[in-house]
Order: sequence, then C-alpha cells, then structure tokens
Amino acid sequence: RLVSERITDAACSAIGALPEFVIVTIKEVSEENYMRGRSQKKPAPAPLQPDEIVKKFLKLIQERKLEDAEKWLADGAQMIFPDGQCFTDLPDLLAWTNTRYKSVSKTFECIETAFNGKDATVYCSGTLQGIWLDGTAFKNIRFIDRFSISSGQITRQEVWNDLAEVRRPTK
Repeated sequence: RLVSERITDAACSAIGALPEFVIVTIKEVSEENYMRGRSQKKPAPAPLQPDEIVKKFLKLIQERKLEDAEKWLADGAQMIFPDGQCFTDLPDLLAWTNTRYKSVSKTFECIETAFNGKDATVYCSGTLQGIWLDGTAFKNIRFIDRFSISSGQITRQEVWNDLAEVRRPTK
C-alpha cells in the first residue's frame, strides 16, 4: 500500500495527474515461490519509515531512555536548538534542557516526509506542553522539528519553538 501511495503521489507531482486517474498495480511473489541462487529465500522486511523513526526517537527522549534513543542517531549527528545551541550527544542536550524546564512533551499536529533517494527529510509540527523549573505548567507552545534521515538513522535535527517567547523566569 505504501509503495502504491508514493507512486501515486510521484505521478501526481511529476505530471500533474489527479490521484483518481493514476493506476498502480504491483505483483508480489509469495514467499514459497521466491528463490535466489537455487535456494529458498525469505524477502527482507520493509524498513522502518522515516516518520516512524522520528516518532520513536522523540518518544524515547521524552521518556529519558537515552541509550535506546542514541541507537537512532548516526555517528556525528547534530541536534540544533533555538539560539543556535548545537549538540552531538544526548546527555549534553538534556543537561541544557534541564536549565529551561523540568519536563516537556509534544502533541503532533502534522508529520510530513520528503524523499530524495534513500534519504528523507521529516518535518513535524504541533505544540509543546510541560512543567517549567518553578513547577508551573505550560501548554500550547508551537514547535517545528526538521529531521534528516539517512540509512535509517537521524543525521540532523533542527528545532524551532516559541518556548523563549513565553518562558517564565526561574526562581
């Protein structure tokens, strides 16, 4: 289904066709009829999609499961936050966020993926909610994250949000 949807989208954007006029057919070979090199083979499973990688990564960060989250980061990955703060490892990032708030979570309103060969760019936007350092709650703060994904790993994250605009002074 995913392949058919993407082929339809590609045809619509490339030639201006309406989706209802794009016909996609795919003939899959059943596992028992798949052989290579004179031996039965099992087709590889589909890779995790870039938007799912982003959602898993952000969930693990929110849950503070840093070791699991780091598995989604490519070597040398950069995480760039407001005011140009650039991090290459999660403990440094969390140390910085701990000077801003006690906790934060995201509500996604939109997740969009753009592909360029095997690489992808994922944009997610929505609102932030959490607890300031003084214990008061915040909510409905806009954010946009841009992720670059290559070979199933995050190579770059760029973050834009309005936290600084509504940030409460610490006590």
